[in-house]
Formats: sequence, C-alpha cells, structure tokens
Amino acid sequence: FPLPTRLQSVYIISPHPFAEVDEFVDESEADYKLALARYAMPMKAAFAKYLEDEPRVKAIFVGTRRTDPHGMLLTHFDPTDQGWPAFMRVHPVIDWHYAEIWGFIRAMEVPYCHLYDQGYTSLGGTTDTFPNPALKGSKDEKFRPAYELVEDKAERLGREK
Repeated sequence: FPLPTRLQSVYIISPHPFAEVDEFVDESEADYKLALARYAMPMKAAFAKYLEDEPRVKAIFVGTRRTDPHGMLLTHFDPTDQGWPAFMRVHPVIDWHYAEIWGFIRAMEVPYCHLYDQGYTSLGGTTDTFPNPALKGSKDEKFRPAYELVEDKAERLGREK
C-alpha cells in the first residue's frame, strides 16, 4: 500500500460538545492533515462503526495515561477489552504524568484548545465539565491555566463523572 497523504484519525463527539473543542478539532484536522472520521454516538458504538468504515485499521493511538481511570494496569500495547470492538490500543504516553504532558506541549509550542487557559483540565461535554476547582484563584474568581496543575490526581476534579 502507498503511504497515505492524510493521517487516519477518529473523533468521538460528546453529546454536549463545547464549541471551542469543535473549533480546535477543525483546526487540528487542517493543520495536521488528518483524515478525521467523526462519530456522535457512545464510544463503543463509535469504534465499531469506525472499524466497519475502515476495515484495514488494526491499531489506534490512545492518549490514556496510567493515572487515568482504568489506566493503572495498561501497557504500551493492549488489545481492547472483551465486549469491545477488536483493535490494538497503542498508549504512547502511558507513563507520562500530567505535568510532563504540559511541559511537552509548552516546550514544543503545540497548539491546544484555549479552554485549558480558562482552568479546564479534562474536557468532556458542556453538561459534565467545568473549570478545575484546584486552579481557582484565591483573590478573585479567575481560574489559573491547566498547565499550572501539578498533581495527577487533581486532573479530573472538573468532571462530574
């Protein structure tokens, strides 16, 4: 097979997406020349549909880290769990910590969604995501940016789930 001119990618859209996230995804699709498949359905169904649409896909890069929910026992390469569509999950940042992710993003000047500058540290949908209370400014109502968070365990304090 010839090398693709666009990188195959999949994006599972939140039931209540942030407009800022959608805008950032659109910009990333153009900037990184992604062949982005978008699915507005639950994750398991979305992966099943993606693999049906793209049967040659055998592995998917995932941004899960060991400190994420269900990440503790993962390795760099793990098949999906029983009952899920079958593919190899590739976890390139499994052993990175939250602060290391932000250190890399900032040192390499990687663009990111501006919601992170408003205190969001983990993005879901508009109904279950809010600025992280660990980043609340003490003197005023303003939240500090996500890259100032240090503790891995505090990353999801701005999520209801």
